[in-house]
This record gives sequence, C-alpha cells and structure tokens, in this order.
Amino acid sequence: MSTFGSPAFFRPGPPPMRDTLPHWQNWVATRNTFEPAPQLRLAEWRHLSPQDKALHDLHRAVTHANLPLLQTPMSLAVTKLLRGRVQSNAVKRKPTTLSGLMITGGGYQGKTETACECLATFEEDWLALHHYLNPQTVPGTRDLHVPVAYVQTPVTAKPKSLCKAILHFYDAEVNPRMDLPDLIRQVALSLREHGTRALLLDDITRLRMHRADDQDTLDLIRAFMSMNVTLVLVGVNIHGAGLLREGRHDPRTGQVAFPPSRHKVVNGEEATQTERRFDVAELDRFRYDTDAQIMAWTDHLAGVEGHLRLLKAKPGMLTSGTMPEYFYERTDGVVGLLERLVEDGCREALDSGAECLTEPLLDGIAITLNSADGRDLGAGEIPDIPEPKEWKRSSSRTRPRNTVLDDQGPAAGTGS
Repeated sequence: MSTFGSPAFFRPGPPPMRDTLPHWQNWVATRNTFEPAPQLRLAEWRHLSPQDKALHDLHRAVTHANLPLLQTPMSLAVTKLLRGRVQSNAVKRKPTTLSGLMITGGGYQGKTETACECLATFEEDWLALHHYLNPQTVPGTRDLHVPVAYVQTPVTAKPKSLCKAILHFYDAEVNPRMDLPDLIRQVALSLREHGTRALLLDDITRLRMHRADDQDTLDLIRAFMSMNVTLVLVGVNIHGAGLLREGRHDPRTGQVAFPPSRHKVVNGEEATQTERRFDVAELDRFRYDTDAQIMAWTDHLAGVEGHLRLLKAKPGMLTSGTMPEYFYERTDGVVGLLERLVEDGCREALDSGAECLTEPLLDGIAITLNSADGRDLGAGEIPDIPEPKEWKRSSSRTRPRNTVLDDQGPAAGTGS
C-alpha cells in the first residue's frame, strides 16, 4: 500500500457547475480546497517507489490542469469596482433603482472567474455577517438565504427563457402555462424571498440587438434593477455588441444611463420610471509596450511558475531571457491562452521526460480552442489565436529582447 499520497486529489467527472443553487453553493465551498502536488527535487522523486512515482506524476498533471486564478492589475481594478458596487447597494435602504455593473473584455481573459470569485467572497462575508440567516425573512418561516445568483444567458434568449433560466437556478416551480407577467412576478418573488443581493448574468453578449426578442430581453434585464438587486452583466466586447446603443454616457459619474424599461414589474416593485445606470468595467489583456507593462507581464509569469511542478525546472524558467517575449507573442497577453499553453507544455514536459519548459518544446505545442465547454464562437467568446508565423522563432525578432530583469552592472562613470 502506498504511503506517499492518496488519490483524493483526483476527481473524475464533469467540472464544477454554477447554474443551480446547489451547484453554486458547492463551488463556493470547494473552490479553494484543491491541494497541489508537493514540490519535489529530482533526487527526491528518484527515491520514490514506482507506485509513488506514478501517483506523484498524476498529482502533478492534475496540478497543472488546475492552476489557480491569479490576480492581475486589470482584474484587481475590476474586483475593486465590483466589490464596492455590490457592498454599497446591499446596504441601501432608500427606494431607489440600484446601479449595475457591466464587465467586458475579450474571450479567455478571466471575466467570469474574476466576477464569480469576487461575488463568492461577498456571499461568504454577507452570510457570516447575518449569522447565515436571511435578514428579510418572514417570522415563522425558514427561507433559504441566497445572497448571489449566477445565471448563464440562454444562447437564443427571449424574455420568457431568461426568466425560466433565473427560476431554474432557484429550482422554483414553473407552470408551462405561465405568461410573461407571471414569470416576472415569480422571478421578483424568488429574488426577494431568498434575500438575493447580486444577480450575475453571464455571456450577456449572446444577445444580438438586431433581433426583436433580444432587444426585449435586454429591456427586461433593465427592469430587474427595480427588484433591489445588483445586476452584474458579463460579456465579450459589450461596446461592440450594441448593448450600450440606447445608453447615454454621463461624464460626471462615468456611468452609462439607460431610459426606463418598457417592462413594468407587475407586482408593484417598480414605482418610478427612473433611469437605469451601469458602470462599465473592462478586463483587458496584458500589454507589452512599456517597461511597466513588461514588468507586470513578467511578474504574472513568475506567479504562474511558482505553481508548476516540473522536476528539472530552474528559477526563472518562464521569466529569464526571451521567455516573457516568447509567451507574449504566443498568447497576445491573454491569460486564458497562456494557461492553455503552459498546461499543454507541462503535459508534454512530463510525457517526454524533459521536465522543463523551453522555447523548442513549446514550439511543438499548438493552442487549440473549441466550443466544447459551451462557449459561443459567434459571440466572440473564443479569441483569435496568433498565427504560427507571428511567434515562430527566427533570426530576427519583431520586438526587442526583454531587459527588465537584466543586471545593468555598475553605474556609468564609476571607477573600477
């Protein structure tokens, strides 16, 4: 029997879901429980038994497939804005329409994960603050307290299908004969009785503004803002998708103001016809033009390197020499593409026995993405991948070599 470890880290089956309340709660509770493989030297690995070597190699492969979400300067700015908006709205007691937040950016840039992580932290803090009880519950009842609801926008969204997607999260009963006013009333009831403070609608740019149904759906979403909940809309290139077409940018506040919704909430929630306001936050990719941008990219690579478990890896494996530039040319600064390249590179490094990431090894790794995980190619959720000619090694590079971490030597003019 092996004494080195246990296959508890290996969880076969589909990845965690968040589209229902039990799934969301399970993800919130377990999102930080994964234990990476221990960091071993090559000599220590060689002293393991064959069984323990195989187990450790499997653990390393699972570790590389589950690299943690690392904060970037861009995600920190989005997190600060989102956390402040949700916390401020959650404690409002005035009968006013709550401002929402739109999070935009390219595909595979961590928008959903950043928003979910921020809202999961808010939920944990909010539940602890209220001793895990719904502060708005009716005496004598045991309403389930759900501070955050996560809903994916249906690919072919209509007002009714969006309402049903929200009710599906709560596992609320939906009568097939319900018309739209009844569904809206049921959504408002579920949000209120569960004490929901933030409603995250993911992949919002699946809405196409040239379709009447999608225009009605976006109009309905704005009506939800009167239900005392913070709307968080996440999508690819919101500016280019037409979602802001009816909006008016307010230079004083930086917010986008929308006209009142045509969908009146039928249970009396919407007493006034005030404008609906959203902040728009962009989660951008890394840039590689200034020393500060190069340093931020290099720091991110250093953070990724600290989570790798390759036996022959040396300090600076991802950050020394031309490696930062190489990774940038391969991924265009998109963190999701970097994660895929590093994960596949580590898999090849384990299989080949190289146990180290190098440019020649990575040259043989093609970044391939598909819509198997539910991403919509037509909505821009899968980014363009740099063509091989843009990153293949050649005698002359288009960018100067990264010198941010170079030792510049003694100052000029000093004596020897």
